[in-house]
Amino acid sequence: MSSSFDFGMVGLGVMGRNFLLNIADHGFSAAGLDLDPEKAQALSEESGDKPVTGTTNTAEFAALLRRPRKIMLLVPAGKAVDSVIESLLPHLDKGDLIIDGGNSHFEDTNRRMEYLKMKGLQFLGVGVSGGEEGARRGPSIMPGGNVESYQLVGPILEAVAAKVDGVPCVAYLGNTSAGHYVKMVHNGIEYGLMQLIAEAYDILKTVAGLNNQALHEVFSHWNEGALESFLIEITADIFAKRDDKGDGWLVDKILDKAKQKGTGKWTSQNAMDLGIGIPTIDAAVSMRGLSALKMERKQAAPHYTRSVEETPYVNKEQLITQMGEALYFAFITTYAQGMHLLAEASQEYGYQLSLETVSRIWRGGCIIRARLLEDMRQAYQEQPALRNLLLSPAFHDSLLHGQHAARATLKTAIDYGVPAMALSAALAYFDTYRREYLPLNLVQAQRDYFGAHTYERVDQEGVFHTEW
Repeated sequence: MSSSFDFGMVGLGVMGRNFLLNIADHGFSAAGLDLDPEKAQALSEESGDKPVTGTTNTAEFAALLRRPRKIMLLVPAGKAVDSVIESLLPHLDKGDLIIDGGNSHFEDTNRRMEYLKMKGLQFLGVGVSGGEEGARRGPSIMPGGNVESYQLVGPILEAVAAKVDGVPCVAYLGNTSAGHYVKMVHNGIEYGLMQLIAEAYDILKTVAGLNNQALHEVFSHWNEGALESFLIEITADIFAKRDDKGDGWLVDKILDKAKQKGTGKWTSQNAMDLGIGIPTIDAAVSMRGLSALKMERKQAAPHYTRSVEETPYVNKEQLITQMGEALYFAFITTYAQGMHLLAEASQEYGYQLSLETVSRIWRGGCIIRARLLEDMRQAYQEQPALRNLLLSPAFHDSLLHGQHAARATLKTAIDYGVPAMALSAALAYFDTYRREYLPLNLVQAQRDYFGAHTYERVDQEGVFHTEW
């Protein structure tokens, strides 16, 4: 077979197959490689009469592709990426382009880029968000690397990406590992939003006594207003799903232990490296870790029960309204934390990110797509150098109003012993960022007292130490 295929994909799981079929839908021919014959066969069966073929032979796969080859990897992050790259190298020519479309750590992307550059090959680190359905119908795509490399594959990515008002949810973001860094922070924000939604569910279920049908109605209503987003939409759907293996509702049968693949943790770790506070995302990562302690929580629960007499009366309808307003407030502050981290990382790593562009390509296709991302895009368009969304007039009124609902909701959660770590962190972030004075002068005094770490003064220039 001649070298006539426009695009190659290594990894033909559901994501890889769907992405290739999406490419074929837009007039491009595509070849897929997977060592599992069943997956390669599945691609051939699903493609029908589309210009798509699958193979299990690496040499044959490389021979199918038009030069310079454009090969995307959709394999698990880590050693698998390096292994696939090594298997491809003997079959590639100088100038060929490898695209890592997985959730690779940005530092690994930098390393691979340098390695392949020495071999005369091009490399892009590309974040892809949208899950299986997004891969098939249009994901949000976050490419980073050399701009000339992006131009080789840009027309294909722009064709297959989700569209909002006719604009593709993909754009060249910046050099080196910019794409994978942005995807990492996207996932960190995703952690935060999911935990906030879980806390809202817990409060409404535990305090207001809402059943799943009522929760479905509340979340469906929220999704028609300011909270409109993919995550709120699917949460409403989840509450309406009956258990197909027994009686009742499926959500009630799912074990309350949340797993993680690492991107949220990476976001928290890197934010600490850069000295940027992202407490809502940190809380979400911590809650997943605490959820894993199921047996210990089960042992502790009987020893710390609360009596009904301890809990005050709550107006159910008022709590639902407050919870929605508090959730919107917390959503804004969570996006603000992630975007602030992007602003700092762009400066630290030389990415030259446009936060307006990031907001734009997140409006469709990705997991954290939401109505408020258009407000974010406009805020960054009006103030390209904006460091934090809390400084934008666009969110001033929503935050001032929403803080009252957040405080009231948290008081209720505390009274009822319902943990709301992420919502609490979101409010604490707001209260900290808006406050000119913080008590960290005492921390500096303590550090100087026990370790002679010195301090600065408010009334004199210089660095000081005191013999306490």
